Amino acid sequence: MSDRLLAALTRRRAMLPLLAVLLCLPPFYLDAFWLRIGLFSLAAAIGATGLALLSGTAGQLSLGHAFFLAVGAYGYTWLAGEPGPGLPPVLAALLAVLLAGAAGGLFSPVAARVKGIYLGIATLALVFLGHHVLLTADSVTGGFNGRSVPPLTLGGFTFAESDPELTVLGVPFGAEERLWFLGLALFAFTWFTARGLLRGRPGRALAALRDSETAAAVMGVDVARHRSAAFVVSSMYAGLAGVLLALAFRRVVPDYFSLALSVDYLAMIVIGGLGSVAGATAGAVFVTALPLLMTRYADQLPLVTAPGTTEGAVGPTEAARYLYGAAIVLVLLYAPDGLHGLARRVRDRVRRRRSRTPAPDTVVPSPPQPAARPKEHTP
Repeated sequence: MSDRLLAALTRRRAMLPLLAVLLCLPPFYLDAFWLRIGLFSLAAAIGATGLALLSGTAGQLSLGHAFFLAVGAYGYTWLAGEPGPGLPPVLAALLAVLLAGAAGGLFSPVAARVKGIYLGIATLALVFLGHHVLLTADSVTGGFNGRSVPPLTLGGFTFAESDPELTVLGVPFGAEERLWFLGLALFAFTWFTARGLLRGRPGRALAALRDSETAAAVMGVDVARHRSAAFVVSSMYAGLAGVLLALAFRRVVPDYFSLALSVDYLAMIVIGGLGSVAGATAGAVFVTALPLLMTRYADQLPLVTAPGTTEGAVGPTEAARYLYGAAIVLVLLYAPDGLHGLARRVRDRVRRRRSRTPAPDTVVPSPPQPAARPKEHTP
């Protein structure tokens, strides 16, 4: 291992504790609105990571990600609530993630045999089928009005507003503050497991499968099994994101898990960069936070009206969709590898410039001067 690579790894390991400390500070300084944006972004990053593994690494187009989010959210709500089995919330959350993986497993035979736009159309059917079931299965989903989400309880600690109130360093910890640390823990689990998959043999097999199924089969990759496994793993990440979304919203309704949500997740991984965990996280934060910020500051933005007004201008949600639609076009034209690839190129350019710049104590030898010739006298 070269000294430069060893130094880079050492710097990266030293940055992890600092980053962890910085991510733990927002509940002590930010109000509930910003923490809510962070929670929604963390949940979206978990789901986008799963879709990045499926579409970016394995090369399988999916428009049904909202369906698996709904399975996780409603699975937890029904398993932990009443009417329902009334299971302990932690067990209900775990079973909801497994239920989403099982739903992906039931669909995996289709994913193993269909690819490209045909797989996208097949997964699109899941969204419409799931939305119909959510509206009609009133005893489980609550129908059009949805259901309240039971709070998560772990070892007697409730991730919601409860009595007695919790105060840490003089700061009252309500539902958003408590859920912030739960979201961080789930996101950290997603980050390290996804990066481990990408850097291990499964990730290399999926990348080979994306580039050429024939070449992957020649190298000994079981094409059908790996495509099915990618769909199951992506579904489980989506189920985990659905559980966190349900806890953050505190109420789940069918209209949230529509085709628009699946399109939002595709936008996240395209803007952030296909096949990259960091890129999926950046895209998730951008797509999730933009409409919420535009809603809050709608009265200060030109051509944007506040929610609930009847004027002819554009609402904040529609304006946000226009903006990240334009961002997708710009990314496809000028940065096909997304924000992650753009950041990597900028970092590499800065490093090259630093390597070319001599150190202050370094003496740069002057170029050799041509030998002087004797002056010829004019006759």
